[in-house]
Amino acid sequence: MVSAAALGPYQSAVVRIGFSVTWLFFLLRELPHRRELYGPDGPWSWALGDRLVSGNHAFTALLWTDSTVWFEFVYALAVVSSVLLLLGWRTRTMSVLFMIGVLSLQNRSVFVGDGGDNVVHLLAIYLVFTRCAQVWSLDARRLTRAARGAVRDRVGPVLWAVCGLGLLAATWRTSASGVAGGGEWWLWVVFWGMWGAQGLWWAVARYADAASRALLDILGNLVHNAAMVVIMAEVCLVYATAGWYKIQGSRWQDGTALFYPLKLDYFAPWPELSSLLGTSGVIVMLLTYGTVMVQVAFPFTLFNRRVKNVLLVAMMLEHAGIAVLLGLPFFSLAMIAADAVFLPTSFLRRVGAYAGRLRRGASLPEQRRERADEPERPRTLVG
Repeated sequence: MVSAAALGPYQSAVVRIGFSVTWLFFLLRELPHRRELYGPDGPWSWALGDRLVSGNHAFTALLWTDSTVWFEFVYALAVVSSVLLLLGWRTRTMSVLFMIGVLSLQNRSVFVGDGGDNVVHLLAIYLVFTRCAQVWSLDARRLTRAARGAVRDRVGPVLWAVCGLGLLAATWRTSASGVAGGGEWWLWVVFWGMWGAQGLWWAVARYADAASRALLDILGNLVHNAAMVVIMAEVCLVYATAGWYKIQGSRWQDGTALFYPLKLDYFAPWPELSSLLGTSGVIVMLLTYGTVMVQVAFPFTLFNRRVKNVLLVAMMLEHAGIAVLLGLPFFSLAMIAADAVFLPTSFLRRVGAYAGRLRRGASLPEQRRERADEPERPRTLVG
């Protein structure tokens, strides 16, 4: 969308929060099994991963060396970047580190992922090009204080310099040593371009005139808007492809497709509930046909706000049901976070205002206790 303003600030913030929470929860849940999934103790050995990546030229920092210390560092970096991206602290830098963590882990062991991992994989790349910290972030609060002249940024230049040294070392490591996992050459051009653009942004904001700052801000908004359009198109493509492929399946055509996963022990965290739903032919048929109709129809409802909002709620409830019935919480969280790009701005503003009231209400008792602990001030008579 060609516009001088960054569109969808609340939607991009929800997408940022949703995907960082999804990836963070996944990393924490798999913390005891991290070495078996992505590290040196897994069945997909470092040699096999090196051979595969040497052929497909995927990017993963975990194959630069087979050191266990390096693996633990990359895993910790993925966790920390997820937390900081969730909070919206130095979001431009954290979004890049978040993407590096996602690509490094997922491309290290490509056979342990599912549909939710694919969505996180794609959205981690798209988020780098969005201005997803305009609201509900520490960056937004810092910019508000800076506009009042209360804060001078000293962390930004230091973080930029440290990232530059890390990028220089990584570039030398992959180019000079010829290790696998470095991706294509143009990827490093993109990394250096983003690093240089961040330095240019800081220099223009600090030293240039208002016209130069406005021009750079408009260019950033254009990139943000384009990335938001790509995210929306990606979500529509996911649902349209899934829906039309389901239509071609005989089990989806006769309305019995959902019966079979409900009978699999692997997808039955609540066997009694799965058995109860699976024994009702009417419920199975309604859920099967309803899933197909919602997925096929959703891209066409974007031209009608009310119908779109109804189907959006239906899809989110569907994913919540998948999380409970089939035991796929991270797939469901990823899809709900992707669906959030279509949430109405008025609804998100009301949610934000309600959360702000809750936060202020929770801080009142603490403020009252602090005032109660203060010594009583001596009274003076005036006049």
